[in-house]
Amino acid sequence: MGADVHKGEDRNGDRPSGGGDRLSGDAERLSGGGDAVPAGGDELVADHEYLSLERELTFLLRRARANQGEMAREVHPDLESAAYGLLVRLEEYGRQRATELAAYIGVGKATMSRQLRALEDLGLIAREPDPADGRAWLVDLTDEGRRRVTHVREARRARYVTQLSHWDRQEVAELARLLHQLNGVIGK
Repeated sequence: MGADVHKGEDRNGDRPSGGGDRLSGDAERLSGGGDAVPAGGDELVADHEYLSLERELTFLLRRARANQGEMAREVHPDLESAAYGLLVRLEEYGRQRATELAAYIGVGKATMSRQLRALEDLGLIAREPDPADGRAWLVDLTDEGRRRVTHVREARRARYVTQLSHWDRQEVAELARLLHQLNGVIGK
């Protein structure tokens, strides 16, 4: 699993115009193949590994956004892509305050309130007063919401198993560990 598994090809297997891996070639040439080096003034030229990381993460995130939209539509045809993450969070951690969900997703109260209202209208979540604080509400999946989210997540896991069947399970575990570590660093 090297960093340059796609070297010289775009994601469709086509050669980029100009031939070769432009980002990798530029990084290699400008950085001398290793550490970052000054490139006029205080500006640094990123080394090959970091350019490869950026390219692969950009591709992964673009695909993840598209997949999230597909999974949201599988849960319910009218479900917004962004709301899928809320449903997954509720499935994994159970009922929570809207403020906790907003902080986790990284949106404001107004956006969270709009998303929760839409999910409630679709019958996927229910709100109930928080017994610990009469001013707050707890949000949880309805039975139908839980059934739909569970079905979509199980289908996604089955796709991962199929797509990564040629990988050693240790490689899958290592990838999960590294992504967890990366998420911890990026979140700070």
